[in-house]
Amino acid sequence: MNIIATAESPEQAGALLDAGVDTLYVGGHPFGLRLPRPLSPDEIERIAGMAHARGKKITVACNSLMHNEQVDQLPQYLSRLAEIPVDAITAGDPGAIFILEELGLPLLYIYDAGTLVTSAEQIAFWLDRGAIGAVAARELTLTELKKMQSKLEKPVEVLVYGPTCIHQSGRPLLTNYYRYSGLTERADKDRGLYLRDPKNPNSQYPIYEDEDGTHIFSTEDLSLMPCLQDLYDSGLHTWKLDGVLLHGEAFVKIAALFVEAKKALESGHFVAAGFVNRLKALQPETRPLGTGFYLKNPDDVK
Repeated sequence: MNIIATAESPEQAGALLDAGVDTLYVGGHPFGLRLPRPLSPDEIERIAGMAHARGKKITVACNSLMHNEQVDQLPQYLSRLAEIPVDAITAGDPGAIFILEELGLPLLYIYDAGTLVTSAEQIAFWLDRGAIGAVAARELTLTELKKMQSKLEKPVEVLVYGPTCIHQSGRPLLTNYYRYSGLTERADKDRGLYLRDPKNPNSQYPIYEDEDGTHIFSTEDLSLMPCLQDLYDSGLHTWKLDGVLLHGEAFVKIAALFVEAKKALESGHFVAAGFVNRLKALQPETRPLGTGFYLKNPDDVK
């Protein structure tokens, strides 16, 4: 089993490793999207050293859809990652994968094309071209995920905790709105901005801007804690914990709980209700928990 967790800093990375996380997920601008904080190559190198000293792994996000200027910078960045070395990158842009192959670097890659990763056949296409795994689209149901994994020999990553990105634009939408309205406001993540559905006054969709554009997230955090036994029994053993909206020690405590749940599953002593209640106690009150698309009927989603 492999528990992957985002890390916002070397300090948090160390705490996550101490908590038992198997793989740290980090990255930097302009190649990695929707990260807790963009990290420099030097910071990534420091985190990689910490992970490898504990026998753990580090994956670096190169999951953006790249424009010409990013493509021009990519060879140098990939070469730096190979020197560190990191264990793998995530990539979904065929151009980025082509450059990786052309450079002949000792870097493994996990296929991550966001909402496009919806079938075993598509993943198999990229596995045949060197991918060591894939990140499943967050809109898939458990029924679809189990069928997908049953057809593949490589792992499919499933988001088991964290917010789901429901919209991403390369444009500075908030800044443009402020200029149009004559306002002077911050648009960064720490500003704590939300969109609200007019039909649901209690809804809160986090929205922020960074160097990569504008990002809007779901009104609730995904939690598959109630479904972990089903995931485990179905061979879905690669779990992602996303702390893009939850920082510091609060995220580390939740990661530690999922590590504990993993050990309980492996020993045959997992009781979902107890872990679900403990997660609720750790979860911020402003972010309700839900199961997203996972428990829906696939026909209803379509």
